[in-house]
Amino acid sequence: MKFLITGANGQLGREWVRFLELKGLPFDAFGSSKLDITNGEDVRKWLKECRPDVVINCAAYTNVDEAEDQEKLAYSVNETGVEHLVSACMEYSCKLVHFSTDYVFPGNFEDGSKFPQGYPEDAEKRPVNAYGRSKRAGEIIIENSPLDCLLIRVSWLCGPFGNNFVKTMLRLAETRNELSVVDDQKGSPSFTFDVVEKCFELLTSQKSGVYHISSEGRISWADFAEEIFNQSDLKVNVNRIPSSEFPTKANRPAFSLLSNQKLEKEGLNVLAWKAGLSVLLKKLNHSL
Repeated sequence: MKFLITGANGQLGREWVRFLELKGLPFDAFGSSKLDITNGEDVRKWLKECRPDVVINCAAYTNVDEAEDQEKLAYSVNETGVEHLVSACMEYSCKLVHFSTDYVFPGNFEDGSKFPQGYPEDAEKRPVNAYGRSKRAGEIIIENSPLDCLLIRVSWLCGPFGNNFVKTMLRLAETRNELSVVDDQKGSPSFTFDVVEKCFELLTSQKSGVYHISSEGRISWADFAEEIFNQSDLKVNVNRIPSSEFPTKANRPAFSLLSNQKLEKEGLNVLAWKAGLSVLLKKLNHSL
């Protein structure tokens, strides 16, 4: 299999690059400055030149708050960009792997009781912010296409590369011994290395369709922060606060846990969130 990676400078794209390098598999990787998925001709040009078997789309507009004011831009990447990729993949007979988000779901607090194991892949989609709406629009493009595609939803994404919650907490802990963290938003982290490994397993098993890849456990951001400090031997006091005390421009889901049951039925073991965090912290320490 030969791969082409879009959005190769992001945290998931860089994880794919490292993974494929270690596997010794052929790939071409492009950041958005070289391959702009909002430009249909650009997409066709590179697919025609590289002729991959699989296109891994890690390009996305992900700034949740800015998307409230830049909704047109968010849609241009997260919907129109996907449309261009689908079209070019059909033309050049490529399989597409596309990543989406827990934010396509409504995230109601009540859904925590309705879906105790997390949202299944086919649960009602009703995003509560512009970012979620733009990502759902991209999903609809794929759903309405005959293209062979693997659509992966992740939540609370974090890994060794780029910016994420774990790295933010570690950075803040360098100068503070007390932090206020939201405690009424529940979910579970997706670790980039775990996402890539499981996605590759699905690919090699020739799976298509929608899968959730997250970790086992149901936690709040405050729980996550406390465990980060605990495993890092950092003495930082976490003040648990409601979302109302930390207002953001975009609405955030109160419940965004993703069910991994479909993944388990494929024989793939789900990573426990504390174990995933331990692996990530070791990777971060190794890179220092």
